[in-house]
Amino acid sequence: MNGWYWLLGAVQLVGLALVPLGLPGLWLMLAAGIGYKLLVAGTGLSWLALGIVAAIAVVAEILEFTLSVKYTKKYGGSRRAGWGALLGGLIGAVMGVPVPIIGSVIGAFLGSFLGALAAEYSLARDSRVAGRSAWGALVGRVAATAVKTALGAAIAAILMVGAWPGSGP
Repeated sequence: MNGWYWLLGAVQLVGLALVPLGLPGLWLMLAAGIGYKLLVAGTGLSWLALGIVAAIAVVAEILEFTLSVKYTKKYGGSRRAGWGALLGGLIGAVMGVPVPIIGSVIGAFLGSFLGALAAEYSLARDSRVAGRSAWGALVGRVAATAVKTALGAAIAAILMVGAWPGSGP
């Protein structure tokens, strides 16, 4: 096996570790796949596989932003609470960045919860309804992180299998 393959594998692992931290790990993984395709002659990694990986990455990003909203509504929250969860999660992730390693994760989870809580309470003035919708936002954010990480593992598998030495034309 060549060194490029091992480098691709290492970048896939780093990218996968970045995903739950709210960093652009999927895009790093895709960029590494494209770089591998361009730099390694005779690789079995096809442009079709890279297109599939790009589509999976887009779906993962959409799911990350929509699942907390969906779960907020599922737990009885209003549309306003859904937007509060989305915006709170984004703000929390950014505000958590200065805390090394897990700050953005905790910030995103806490921000989704507090954003939904504040938005729903400002509308309903009922702490039980607001609490339920905030809990739904938190559950949705956790689910979104899990789904995005799982899709990242699928991306890594597709790239590594496609780039396997000797699998080329």
